[in-house]
Amino acid sequence: MIIKPFRISVGNDVLTDLKSRLQRTRWPEAELVDDWSQGTPLTWIKEVCQYWAEDYDWRSREALLNRFAQFTTEIDGLDIHFLHVRSPHPEAMPLIITHGWPGSVVEFHKVIEPLTNPTAHGGDRADAFHVVCPSLPGFGFSAKPMTIGWGVDHVASAWATLMDRLGYARYGAQGGDWGSAVTTSLGAKDARHCAGIHITLAMAARPKVDGQPTPEEARALKGIKHYRDWDSGYSKQQSTRPQTVGYGLTDSPSGQAAWILEKFWAWTDCDGHPENILGRDELLDNVMLYWVTASATSSARLYWESFGPERRIAHAVTIPTGVAVFPKEIIPPVRKWMESSYTDIRHWSEMPKGGHFAAFEQPDLFVSDVRAYFRMLR
Repeated sequence: MIIKPFRISVGNDVLTDLKSRLQRTRWPEAELVDDWSQGTPLTWIKEVCQYWAEDYDWRSREALLNRFAQFTTEIDGLDIHFLHVRSPHPEAMPLIITHGWPGSVVEFHKVIEPLTNPTAHGGDRADAFHVVCPSLPGFGFSAKPMTIGWGVDHVASAWATLMDRLGYARYGAQGGDWGSAVTTSLGAKDARHCAGIHITLAMAARPKVDGQPTPEEARALKGIKHYRDWDSGYSKQQSTRPQTVGYGLTDSPSGQAAWILEKFWAWTDCDGHPENILGRDELLDNVMLYWVTASATSSARLYWESFGPERRIAHAVTIPTGVAVFPKEIIPPVRKWMESSYTDIRHWSEMPKGGHFAAFEQPDLFVSDVRAYFRMLR
């Protein structure tokens, strides 16, 4: 199958329309509390959207993202967009990295170069990777599924096809958020070629508490309760009525920004404010990949496809597994809960800081851990 070069090139008409919509936003009244407990605060999101309309320079950000080689290829009738950055070291290990929602390939812009060219970033050439970062179907510059059936397992099968098409007979896989689920499925479905997986979230692991919880279990149980009580409304909406929520998000850039950026407050290790850990331009780069592709609805459908008793297939991963536990992850992984589904956990690291968007928030820690784990499998 054909692999076609791709460059991000957003039309001026899209940018003009974006600015106009931002300037004409009909804002609600402010929240009735002095924190984020009712959602994204009005004062801050107005400030961000004003910056987005007047000061944010997409063309320079577009050029920054275009420094990475990008391609599209058709898999199962769908054009898949992906970054493919080959290492200057020919013996490098292929590595496919998968994002989730509300993320994108923007999350990886700080780790691709250290992973592919470690000698230019204080590392050893023995740790080099050829890096592949696909955009999930319905996200970013990948095409939007026109039929149902593109859940986690279908995506994993597509990734196996992609790596084969790129000529990689043996590779590693890494992922966070939905990327962890896709990576888990990929490790189970393509064990013949996938040498090992590295994840930061174990979405399918169920609590198994016998007696008094350990500190790690107590931390995870606290995360589960908080997520269920206060943080999962977006998921329920997107897993049941993605079409309904998509109308407003696709029509209003300020609405799309508020919907996404609230999660960067909730899920990053940011000391109470997302701009404490990520720059405003970085945050907007990620929002832009949803806005310019009008992918609010199509990305939300991954939830509809993936939740429910008949939509997911349980997998046991028997290949080597590495886990990096970031303290502000939504639900930090617990090894005991994972061991029945991941039967060969060879690497477990407790990180000193960081949250849900590991590569985005803590690129140095992320790179170091990925190198350390896959060093065992080379």
